[in-house]
Amino acid sequence: MTASPAARARRRFFANPAATLGLVLLTTLALSAIFADAIVALLNLNADAVDFANRYAPPSAASPLGGDELGRDVLARLLAGGRVSLAVGLAAAIGAASIGAAIGLIAGFRGGWIDAALMRLTDLMLALPVLPLLIVLAAVDPAKLGFEGAAGPGASVVRIVAIVALVGWPGAARLTRAAALAARSEDYVRAARAVGVHPVRIALRHVAPSAAGPLIVAATLAMGQVILFESTLSFLGLGVEPPLASWGAMLANAQETVWEQPMLAVWPGLAIFLTVVAVNFVGDGLRDAANPRAERRR
Repeated sequence: MTASPAARARRRFFANPAATLGLVLLTTLALSAIFADAIVALLNLNADAVDFANRYAPPSAASPLGGDELGRDVLARLLAGGRVSLAVGLAAAIGAASIGAAIGLIAGFRGGWIDAALMRLTDLMLALPVLPLLIVLAAVDPAKLGFEGAAGPGASVVRIVAIVALVGWPGAARLTRAAALAARSEDYVRAARAVGVHPVRIALRHVAPSAAGPLIVAATLAMGQVILFESTLSFLGLGVEPPLASWGAMLANAQETVWEQPMLAVWPGLAIFLTVVAVNFVGDGLRDAANPRAERRR
């Protein structure tokens, strides 16, 4: 029996050692973040408890990675920080992909002056330097703009997700537009138009699925970049607000004692490095799995 396209794509993905390793590593990190509270409780640790007697304590049976500058347990902070960093990366990547998909779908399907206007907006966003723009937007105090509720640790996470999503959509928009332009000329789309199917239904039911594959790959690859952005903003003091932990915030707190206590910077830096590498491996594997010609090249 001939294997289905999905089965062949799955086989191509798992035939890639780097993609398989990345998936295992990413799954491990995700499970550690999801069950962070249970792991911390099982080990009898506390991510927020300040204990100056445990300040810069070396690793021990009670505290496997030692204590930080406030005596908080580093392992517990690392697990809690992973939950924030991974959640920000996933939410911002999905948000950017959703905004880009909507813009690209409208531009590619409608064409004409709408397409031209949306693509010029996309070109403008692509021309802007992303990191300086993120820093400027993150430095804006929402309370001074009248958003009194946009304060506190939880609001800071939402603010970072919104900023990254609003800045990071152009790549997804171009991918979706290209897929929409290709699908618009297909016979089944022309037939749907001929029988009077509503344009919105055609776009969502017939055109959008053709862009799903490239969009998933793009969102996966973008997640690693988003985690780096969040880490950079937190490192600069513009990211997640205390007492929430994130890997970038842990790096920022460790910079003043990096020579005396280097491991305080090594652990969150290593977590960021492994996550970004794993995400890129998975994204590359998905891209090859979606391309049947990749199997012929092996």
